[in-house]
Amino acid sequence: MLMSGFNSLIGLLYLAMLVIAVAAFVLAALAREDAYRAASKQTKPFWMIILGIAVAVNLLVPMLFLQLAGLVASIVFFVDVRPALKQVTGGGGRRGGGSSSDGPYGPYNGGR
Repeated sequence: MLMSGFNSLIGLLYLAMLVIAVAAFVLAALAREDAYRAASKQTKPFWMIILGIAVAVNLLVPMLFLQLAGLVASIVFFVDVRPALKQVTGGGGRRGGGSSSDGPYGPYNGGR
């Protein structure tokens, strides 16, 4: 009973690592090539190969050490590379790229 619960927990962890690796791979594929160079990060093919290997390892090779290495690569992409790419391409959170005090018709000047 206890082992089946433990095995299902481990299965969920493996699935979570796969989902994180696939999400990082897709986001790396969607970013522009020149954004990687402008952000002073490794090239797009480098990240596609690293994250592609992480996805392949999670799908095909049930070795926890290799899966954890892929998870580390995915986390590095999410916390370091992706924010730099968003900053370079102007995807900072707001779609229009305006400041936080902008209203629907332009900047709000406090009633002046």
